[in-house]
Amino acid sequence: MNCIIIDDELTARAIVSQLCSKIPELDVIAEFDNAIDAIKFLNQESIDIVFLDIHMPGFSGVDFVQTLKNSPKIVLTTSDTDFAIEAYEYESIVDYLVKPITMERFEKSIRKIKNSTPSNSRPTQEEGNTIDGEDLYINIDRRLIKLKFNEIMVIEAKGDYIDIKTEKETYHVHTTLKKIKEKLPEKIFLQIHRSYIINFNKIIDIEDNSVLIGKNVIPISRSNRPELMRRLNLL
Repeated sequence: MNCIIIDDELTARAIVSQLCSKIPELDVIAEFDNAIDAIKFLNQESIDIVFLDIHMPGFSGVDFVQTLKNSPKIVLTTSDTDFAIEAYEYESIVDYLVKPITMERFEKSIRKIKNSTPSNSRPTQEEGNTIDGEDLYINIDRRLIKLKFNEIMVIEAKGDYIDIKTEKETYHVHTTLKKIKEKLPEKIFLQIHRSYIINFNKIIDIEDNSVLIGKNVIPISRSNRPELMRRLNLL
C-alpha cells in the first residue's frame, strides 16, 4: 500500500516513516511538512494511506480532510487527544494514533485499514464505523478512555450529552445518540427508543413495553418494538 506522511515536525515524520518500514506492505513514497503541498501531490498521484498530523501552521490537518473529495484512508498521528470524538465524523479517517506511537498500536491500525471499506464508499454499521474494531474511545475531561463494546449495557440520550452505562460505571459524553449509533456494531446494539440504545446481549427480561438490562428498566417505543421482536430467538 502506497502512503504519504504529513507532519510539520521532521522528527515526527521520521518516527512514522520508521514504523512504516517495519510493515512490508507499506511503501512511503513521499513526506510533506505542510498540507498544501500534499494536496497538490494527491491531485497527481494515487495513494492508499495518509498519515496526517492535525495541528500544522497555516493549513491544518482538519482543513486537509475537509478539502479532499475522494480521500485515501487517513490515519491521524497527533499528541492532541481532544479531537478524537470529532474525528469519528469523517468517513475517511480510519484511525487515531496518539503520540508517542508504539509498534503494537501501529500494527493494529494497519490491520484495521486492511479490513476497512474504501474511504469513498459509506461503511455500514455492521462493518464498524469506529476507531477500533472491538473498542470505542470516549473523551472524558481531555482523557481518552477505551470501552469494549461488550462492556456497554445501555446508552441514554441526555440533551447534548449521552450516558454510556457499563456494569461498573456511567460515562457522561458530549455527543449525540445519532452519532454514537453510527459507531456501534449493528449485531450487538439496537435502538429501542428515541432516547435509548441497548446492548442486545445484555437483555435479562422483556415485559410489556420495557426491557430489563442489569438494574435498568428501558422503555420500548412502538416504532422500535417490531425490530426488537424480529431479533429475538423466540420459541
